Amino acid sequence: MNTIVALLRGINVGGNNKLPMRELVTVLAGLGLENIQTYIQSGNVVFQTDRVDLAELAVEMGTAVAQSHGFTPKIMLLEAHQLEDAIAANPYPQGESDPKSVHFYFLEAVPAAPDLAALEALKTEREQFQLIDDVFYLYAPDGIGRSKLAERVEKALGVSATARNWRTVSKIMAMIAG
Repeated sequence: MNTIVALLRGINVGGNNKLPMRELVTVLAGLGLENIQTYIQSGNVVFQTDRVDLAELAVEMGTAVAQSHGFTPKIMLLEAHQLEDAIAANPYPQGESDPKSVHFYFLEAVPAAPDLAALEALKTEREQFQLIDDVFYLYAPDGIGRSKLAERVEKALGVSATARNWRTVSKIMAMIAG
């Protein structure tokens, strides 16, 4: 059995795309996924499956949510080792002491032509970022709520992304470790 992480984008935000985690577990169990665990209401799921075509599985998951809840969330699936690799590559150890300051943007693909200069122009004096393969790391000690850089990451990179802070990434990794 493979351990997989599902990151659902844009659910339970601002009263839109409501999907209680208990109901999500039921939907995913209906697809034959096993040992399903969730973390907070923002769509973080760890499960096990024998399936190997993750792109196909993500589509099936989105379709199942659409059938049960009337909307299709963007779903990114990662193998456990991909999350482990992203954590190991994190260039901002500040996340250990301030877990809301470091954000991992998991990208749909490695950006072909990222406009890092545009992001550099938007960053504040205290913000830092690095793009490493298909993960964009953002250190934002003042938060991302008003960050112009955080707001423009996807546009500048040219690929779809979903972000999680260090606390969430650490909790998901702890779920994988058991």
